[in-house]
Amino acid sequence: MKVISTNISEAKAILWKGKEELTGIFKKPVDTGIYLGNTDVVHDAVVDRKYHGGVDKACYLFTANIYDEWKAQFPEAEWSLGMFGENLTIADLDERKIYIGDQYQIGEALVEVSEPREPCYKLGIRFGTQAVLKSFINQPHCGVYVRVLRPGKVVTGDELVLIKRVQEEFTMSRIYWLRYNAEITDVPEINRALELDTLASSAKRGLTKRLTFIEQF
Repeated sequence: MKVISTNISEAKAILWKGKEELTGIFKKPVDTGIYLGNTDVVHDAVVDRKYHGGVDKACYLFTANIYDEWKAQFPEAEWSLGMFGENLTIADLDERKIYIGDQYQIGEALVEVSEPREPCYKLGIRFGTQAVLKSFINQPHCGVYVRVLRPGKVVTGDELVLIKRVQEEFTMSRIYWLRYNAEITDVPEINRALELDTLASSAKRGLTKRLTFIEQF
């Protein structure tokens, strides 16, 4: 896995349901690299800190490998690397092979895998259609949020080197699938996932929501 683009954004005004608000989802590549801090990427706009940024979402990674597939599905979108709001576009990143709690060296930084992304309407605004949300949920490439255990600079060409793996049951894609698709037979698995120390609290809240939904039927 290798960094092919480092991306940040300024806050941009958008119109949503008749009201103006700001978003930092319009990431664009920068050729100077980025600096991963403990709660966000330096000089990157993090507007709504209830859902973005913070210790568990300090940096967002997304795979470059499926860009062509998405371009074919949404050809009218204004495409660039950073399209999914990611700070790091990574070649050969596969959420089906990355486990919650994995620690990676990226450039000068040491990061820990914390949770999948739960897409919201701002991704739809970036794509020019809210139809992208259903498509995003119904596939395994959710992207990877990480904690920054050691801050540092990351530049294009840096490789992701696995330093530590603490468990081999819950991949990023599996947690993502359980969040949106789990059924009654998956309840024991969700309960095991909720016991993971390295799974972010917001991801646990999402799994708990799914449990509540399941138990209604």
